[in-house]
Amino acid sequence: RSISTSTFILAGIPGMEKSHIWISIPFCSMYLAVLLGNGVMLFVIRTERSLHQPMYLFLSMLAIVDLMLSTTTVPKMLALFWFSAGEISFDACLTQMFFLHFSFSAESVILLAMAFDRFVAICYPLRYAAVLTQSAVVKTGLVALLRSFCIIFPCIFLLKRLPFCGHNVILHTYCEHMGIARLACADISINILYGLAVPFAAVVVDVVLIAVSYILILLALFRLPSRTARHKAFNTCGSHVFVILLFYIPAFFTVLTHRFGQEIPHHVHIILANLYVLFPPLLNPVVYGVRTQQIKKKVVKVFICPKSHLLQG
Repeated sequence: RSISTSTFILAGIPGMEKSHIWISIPFCSMYLAVLLGNGVMLFVIRTERSLHQPMYLFLSMLAIVDLMLSTTTVPKMLALFWFSAGEISFDACLTQMFFLHFSFSAESVILLAMAFDRFVAICYPLRYAAVLTQSAVVKTGLVALLRSFCIIFPCIFLLKRLPFCGHNVILHTYCEHMGIARLACADISINILYGLAVPFAAVVVDVVLIAVSYILILLALFRLPSRTARHKAFNTCGSHVFVILLFYIPAFFTVLTHRFGQEIPHHVHIILANLYVLFPPLLNPVVYGVRTQQIKKKVVKVFICPKSHLLQG
């Protein structure tokens, strides 16, 4: 690696440099909402003992990964928009790339775990407590970390072995695997193959298993005798399916347009890729907070009731 490329320059959104300040306003607002929404959810789940159940523990894992996904990218993006601070060292770029892809992979495992949680709760309610124990939840969290690490860590070595000969401008607001690899002056076919095949295959397996879980859940729901029970189960699963679509559709779109969507303007790619690291983390707490009665009640209890007691006092 030559001395000239010990640092990279993040170009931001190509062709929209003059609008960077205006674009930063919604991005900054969304990021603050991500911090607030996920922070509140973590606080409520942690402080309320009645929420120390598998479903809510998975939700808190989802909130942590969402915070990691957006915090890995957005602060640097805002520094670039506000202060034109696009310079980033090679090692910092690799670190950002690692945590970005790592968060995505971990979130995929957690969404699969949540689908399994709903599957057991609806299809085998009597076995729920025996199957989803505290240790099973902890093991799931460890699997999410371990699988993500094993998939993404090789990318660091695949990038470190490449020679860079002076091309150091990344036409993006953050570092991601293929964006860095394309700057190399060598054959990157292994990077393309690994970068597309391995994470994509892992995520496709997750999506297939999630789809199977929900097909089995739907079949079980139609067999429920009570309309109220059916409605309640549909409600819970409806919010979960919404979050899953919100997470995977932009992700697949981003990956596929990266590889095959040459006629799509580059700035559209970049804006979509930025919304993708903000939208799921922004809407997950809203969807779960608003759609899940228990969380809604506890938020009111923790944040609103103490104030009303103080006012009465």
